[in-house]
Amino acid sequence: MVDRRTFTALLAGTLAAPKATFAQNSMTRNVFYSAVGPELTLYSVDVDNAALVRQGTVSTPTGIQYAWPHPSKRYLYVVSSNGGPASSGGPGDKHVANAFKIDPATGALTPHGQPQNLPSRPIHTSVDIAGEYLLTAYNDPSSLTVHRINRDGTLGARVDQPNRLDTGKYAHQIRATPDNQQVILVTRGNNAPGDNPVNPGSLKTFAFKDGVLTQLAAIQPGDGMHFGPRHLDFHPTQPWVYVSIESQNKLYVYRRDAATGLSREPIFIKETLSDPKSPARQGAGTVHVHPNGRTLYLANRASATVEFEGKKVFAGGENSIAAFSIDQSTGEPTLIRNIDGRGITLRTFGLDPIGRMLVAASQIPLPVRDGATVKMLSAGLSVYRIGADGELDFVRKYDVDVGGKNQFWSGVVALA
Repeated sequence: MVDRRTFTALLAGTLAAPKATFAQNSMTRNVFYSAVGPELTLYSVDVDNAALVRQGTVSTPTGIQYAWPHPSKRYLYVVSSNGGPASSGGPGDKHVANAFKIDPATGALTPHGQPQNLPSRPIHTSVDIAGEYLLTAYNDPSSLTVHRINRDGTLGARVDQPNRLDTGKYAHQIRATPDNQQVILVTRGNNAPGDNPVNPGSLKTFAFKDGVLTQLAAIQPGDGMHFGPRHLDFHPTQPWVYVSIESQNKLYVYRRDAATGLSREPIFIKETLSDPKSPARQGAGTVHVHPNGRTLYLANRASATVEFEGKKVFAGGENSIAAFSIDQSTGEPTLIRNIDGRGITLRTFGLDPIGRMLVAASQIPLPVRDGATVKMLSAGLSVYRIGADGELDFVRKYDVDVGGKNQFWSGVVALA
């Protein structure tokens, strides 16, 4: 475990306070965080002008994998690891969960309490609705943990799970349901073209009480071998759950169910791509429902390469944000349009709490063909205005120099 003195030293690069002129003119109280490797950068947010202003960076001991704010808006929980996918570095040997205190005026972060060691590389983390537990998912081996959150916002001990839990194959997300009575573990499996070995995907549902999980059901079509769920989000007022199906580039809609967590069968299935028959290898990714529940946004990702004049260049495909309108009587999503993400692999994106602005983070730079020449498409932050009808309007892109690392997580956080 990293001792407190070492951890504090690692975080010595403090975040600068936002500029006074911005603080005085802003009509919102939001900040945006973006993680590149072990560094977490703070941006102030100007929703009216759909703009970000970089403020500063803190560093964690290892590469940031995911982060989630406390419901009180006073703390941010960050999970990190020196491991990565098997194809790019192996499992690693240092995996931690960190708590940060959020300055309510600026969004600046300071370490809060002792980090907690984790058993393997975490891929996703979230906080339950009551703000009492940190839920963490791990993809290899597929598993989960629950840690107590102390009254002061620091991280406490891991909760022992007395029940045997089916945590599937290659978990990718863990969320508590809006009533805080259940937890859903999204297990993606491995079944996209070229995956070896091939494993089934599933939505594992659990009853949730006092930090203890009890298995409810495994929601999947057939044996799950052609089902690769990645992320889900909940409608703010209705019992509809929207699930991105990564390997099949689909959007599934389920209804929440008291007995099984989710309906056994989806109530709607939709395509996410502009051209579902495209030969490019694609992956559906992060999904967020607009705060008003009338629109849904989903990231489509592509990053495969081909050889061109001795260089590996982008093979083609769709890196976009798909916007869907949601029928308020049935929950059915209808694709409005897909808008270019202006980058490669939109791994995460965030909406401001009012839903007027969306920021998508592209993960890596990649050479792309431009006619007979090759140019570099940078990693970056693509900013969009959200119209009253839910439509997205591209405003600007901020290039981000990732320096050989990945822009692995990003998100908008409301200040207290």
